[in-house]
Amino acid sequence: MAQPIPQPLFTEEDYLAFEREADERNEYIDGIVYAMAGESPEHGAISMNLSRLIGNHIVGTRCQGFIKDTKVRSGPLPRHPRQTKGLFSYPDLVVVCGPLQHLDEYRDVLINPSIIFEVLSDSTEKKDRVTKFQRYKKYLPSLLVYVLVSQDQPLIEVFHRDFAESETWQYSFADELPATIRIPVIDCTLHLAEVYDRVTFAAPPEALDDNESQA
Repeated sequence: MAQPIPQPLFTEEDYLAFEREADERNEYIDGIVYAMAGESPEHGAISMNLSRLIGNHIVGTRCQGFIKDTKVRSGPLPRHPRQTKGLFSYPDLVVVCGPLQHLDEYRDVLINPSIIFEVLSDSTEKKDRVTKFQRYKKYLPSLLVYVLVSQDQPLIEVFHRDFAESETWQYSFADELPATIRIPVIDCTLHLAEVYDRVTFAAPPEALDDNESQA
C-alpha cells in the first residue's frame, strides 16, 4: 500500500523538484507525498496486456498512449507555484488524442489526458475510485473516459463523459472472460480474455470451503 512520507506539507513546486530527482515514483495529494508500492505479478501482466492492446489499436491515429511512468496533474487553476491543493498521479495507462499539453517546460506532466486506465488493487482501489476520479472529473475537462480494471477477478468498468452533457458520466461494465467491452473515443473493443491473458485468479472462499469439506 502506498504510504505517506512523514514531512511538512509539500507545495507543488517542492514536489516536482523532489520527484524529478527521485529514484522511485511518488504521487502527490494536497501537499502529501505518497511513495508508490511495487506491483503484483497480476497487476504487471494486466498493465502490459492493456498497453499492448490499446497501443496496437491506436497506431496510425491522432491518439497516443503513455505507460505508468507518466505523471498527470489535476487540480484547481490558475496554478500558483506555492499552492498545496492538487493531485499528481501516475495512471497505469494514459491516452491523449490530439496535441500534447504539458504543465511546464520539463514536459514530464500531462494536463490533457483523454482516457485514463487504472488497474485496481486492494490498497489503491478506494483512492482510484473516489479521490482520483473526483479530481479528474472536476479538473480535467479533457478527460472523456475513465477505465477501472480489477486484478483479482475478471471485471472492467468504463465511465465515459456524456458528450451532450459534459457533467454527466455514463457507466458500463463486463465481468466474464468471454465478454467484450467498448472503450469510447478510440472505438476500441477489449476482449476480457486478452486483457487477463496469463492471469490466474484465486478461488473464491466458498470454493475453497467446498474443496476442504470434500477432502
